[in-house]
Amino acid sequence: MNAVDTNVFIYLFDVDEPVKQLQARRCIDGLIRSPDDTVLLWQVACEFLGCLRRWQHIGKVTAADAERHFQDVVAMFPLVLPTAQAFDVSKRLTMAYSLSHWDALLLAAAQIAGANALYSEDLQAGLAYETVTVINPFV
Repeated sequence: MNAVDTNVFIYLFDVDEPVKQLQARRCIDGLIRSPDDTVLLWQVACEFLGCLRRWQHIGKVTAADAERHFQDVVAMFPLVLPTAQAFDVSKRLTMAYSLSHWDALLLAAAQIAGANALYSEDLQAGLAYETVTVINPFV
């Protein structure tokens, strides 16, 4: 099972980063081929929507584009809601790996969802955080 971090979805729609946009497109296109093997984590959906709203506020996208981009992402993979267990797992991950609060919650949610791979540029690529290994699609 796979999970995708917010940054991959952001680059998917970021026209100011054409190289990373292409790399994100390749990553997502590969994962879409087997959509049941990938989950969309609630935290990622929330962060992505927040980014779209910031872009809308500064005029980078229209309200219609922001809504369409968000709906496109939500439709790609099954949305997985967090559980209370995520707090205990994130605490353990924070202590073991010196992670930030949000990175630990993201990894905890991925782990609880059954993901063994997290596509992200924000964490150490190749490192297994307990059962979840980070894959950087931008290298």
